Amino acid sequence: MIVFEKPKSLCDVPLHYCPGCTHGIIHRLVAEAIDELGIEGTTIGVAPVGCAVMAYDYFNCDMVEAAHGRAPAVATGIKRAEPSNIVFTYQGDGDLASIGMAETVHAATRNENITVIFINNAIYGMTGGQMAPTSLPGQVTQTSPYGRDVSLCGYPVRICEMLSELEGPEYLARVAVNNVRNVRSAKAAILKAFRNQVEKKGFSLVEVISSCPTNWGMTPEKALEWVDTHMIPYYPLGVYKDRSAKEAAK
Repeated sequence: MIVFEKPKSLCDVPLHYCPGCTHGIIHRLVAEAIDELGIEGTTIGVAPVGCAVMAYDYFNCDMVEAAHGRAPAVATGIKRAEPSNIVFTYQGDGDLASIGMAETVHAATRNENITVIFINNAIYGMTGGQMAPTSLPGQVTQTSPYGRDVSLCGYPVRICEMLSELEGPEYLARVAVNNVRNVRSAKAAILKAFRNQVEKKGFSLVEVISSCPTNWGMTPEKALEWVDTHMIPYYPLGVYKDRSAKEAAK
């Protein structure tokens, strides 16, 4: 009896991510959702610019590379041209919450029937650890060596809270992958986000709190602890909008 195996939607290749990075866990959860819904043959992913820029090497489905921040716009075009396909974006905080903020907001407010997987590790990972829109107050980065000064740089952007004020989105959830319990919750949220698209419900975004041991200057174990002690208190986990569930409860 097979108890555990690689998802068919995940390519059997080594990942390029740093030791302890949780992108690999999230890739697996996305691939498991695709497998369980039986949509591998009709799924198209949109890769970002950032640490996951080579996601096209890892998912066993059609992939498109978008310009920095433009993944929701590219996904919108693909979905409108091929509405029978399942389209998802996989984006980091620099890609989605900085240069791509406008594309994110407008895709959400139009309730485009796409699925967005948003990785929040509070730092620019690929380019060397600069402060990101999601870096915490007081967080030390390459461009905030004395900690993020909110009087100078403003406060971090809470994407789920912000998008939940829009009328359009169908489903918004924030999860984490720093322990087994949270990984299971993340899996359920990602599966729901893809199922929503299959059922033509509209825009779904899952924000995944992730660790970046290299740029945080920590061991992988300490980075997972830091998610619990610093990231989750500032970015509380939970469902921020679920329109179908709300309507069903009426």
